[in-house]
Amino acid sequence: MTELNRENIREEKLLSPQQLTELCVNKLTKAGIAHEHARITADVLVHANLRGVDSHGVLRMEHYIQKITHGGINANPQITVHPTGPVTATVDGDDGLGHIIAEKAMSHAIELARASGIGMVGATNSSHCGALSYFAEMAARQNMIGMVMTNTDKMVVPFGGSQAFFGTNPMAFGFPSGTKPPIIVDMATSSVAYGKILESLQAGKSIPADWAVDAEGKPVTDPHQFSALLPFGGAKGYALGLVVDIFAGILTGSPYGPHVSQMYGGDYTDRRKLGHFFCAIDVSRFTGRDSFLANIDQMMDELHTVPPAPGNKGVMLPGEPEYLRACDRQDKGIPIPLELFQYLNEPEGLVID
Repeated sequence: MTELNRENIREEKLLSPQQLTELCVNKLTKAGIAHEHARITADVLVHANLRGVDSHGVLRMEHYIQKITHGGINANPQITVHPTGPVTATVDGDDGLGHIIAEKAMSHAIELARASGIGMVGATNSSHCGALSYFAEMAARQNMIGMVMTNTDKMVVPFGGSQAFFGTNPMAFGFPSGTKPPIIVDMATSSVAYGKILESLQAGKSIPADWAVDAEGKPVTDPHQFSALLPFGGAKGYALGLVVDIFAGILTGSPYGPHVSQMYGGDYTDRRKLGHFFCAIDVSRFTGRDSFLANIDQMMDELHTVPPAPGNKGVMLPGEPEYLRACDRQDKGIPIPLELFQYLNEPEGLVID
């Protein structure tokens, strides 16, 4: 399902975040992407790898390069912002890399929120934008609440159905804190992100029976029999997936559900025209900023004091496992499959032994 051959996938290289970033920047610029845009894209990808969300990190690089090479992603987009009201705007991505478009849209939402208390921006004519946590955290780092939604190609069966209709349709929320890392909620509305299926295929591992179904709608444990994902939490996950598609798709005038073109297995020349939705909220417009941040810190401390359930080490905040993993990988390095490392490093890439 991905372009890379999966032999020897268990062999890995450890790279520093800086090394991995430079490899990605070099590969993207060689494909015709402007250096500034390559840097933003690489930052988003390495952000995912640092957090251990490898399915949304540099694993996707070959796909992006193929799309750029074949014209499915515009290497030199003219991204434009169109104000539509005091706190609203749209961003036309001109079919560029989604990471760049999403960064532009959230940056503008933050500007609107700084001026008026809230900013809501819809992005159109975009492509896959990577881990949404990156953009939610952008707002949180500015002492704002960030919300991000995007739809994807059909891959999830609606509750009670046997065929895919919605995508994994992820959403992310970022909440600023006082002296602690921000709270980051980033989740697909499917049982798992599709990248988890890819990772299982790469590693030759089975999957839990509540992740996916085959072509007849029956649960499967062999990722090779995958046909569609299940929504998380049954009807509740299905409903939230629908909500995301309305915000990111229908509200922005972009394709929704089965009308969103495929990311994998489709035509590399196809421009996907994806939609995204971004919101930034200045907490000081609702309550005292300092008291909000202090109360978030207090809530985090109190959650950590809740006695653990049997078999558990203790309560963690959303995004906390990823934060701790990022700290570890920042220090020890990011593991990259050897084949992916070779792709990034050759033939025109930087040489890292």
